[in-house]
Amino acid sequence: MKILNLVILSIILSAAAAQARPVSYPGGLTGMLMNNGDSNSVHVHYSPTAKMSVGYKGEYWRDSEYQIHAVQVNNLLKRWNKPESQANIYLKSGAGIAYSDFGAHENEIEPAFFTGFATDWEDRRRFISYENRFTHAGDIASGFEQSARVGYAPYEGDYGDLHTWLMLEVKHIPENADHFTVTPLVRFFKGVHLVEIGMNDNKEALFNWVIRY
Repeated sequence: MKILNLVILSIILSAAAAQARPVSYPGGLTGMLMNNGDSNSVHVHYSPTAKMSVGYKGEYWRDSEYQIHAVQVNNLLKRWNKPESQANIYLKSGAGIAYSDFGAHENEIEPAFFTGFATDWEDRRRFISYENRFTHAGDIASGFEQSARVGYAPYEGDYGDLHTWLMLEVKHIPENADHFTVTPLVRFFKGVHLVEIGMNDNKEALFNWVIRY
């Protein structure tokens, strides 16, 4: 029975890592390193339940040269489990401080908060997602962003195999000079590791790495 439980738990972990979801299984610890054309970020969270996680979120926005350090709470609002597919809705919010070392805001510190929702649907071969976020950090930064993805798995791997997804992401940040960016990317996952590699239409690289225990 113990061996069976370990096998079941391993399968759950592998599936959870595949989606890089903001809430893990009860007691799960997740680390996310995200890098794209706009920012670099790290997110480490712990899930006390299957419907909530809490952790640290750190971001650096390169063009405006400011940082956010926050406590982020993610809530699973709704999940639909079907025999061949799954869908989710999450609320992702955080509060902390922003620090700027840029222009008129040099050495400025402001309270910061952000909130938004994320949703996804997938089966073994298809994937679609959407998420948005509103951020307010006093005089340092304030704005809205949103992104959507579609994905396709060229093959169905078995448990323990290297799984591959081909994805296309469209991102919209109204405050940017280029309001929209398009990023083709490849997602790989195996076991508790997930890696994404891509490049947007401005020739800016994307590299994401997620590990879940």
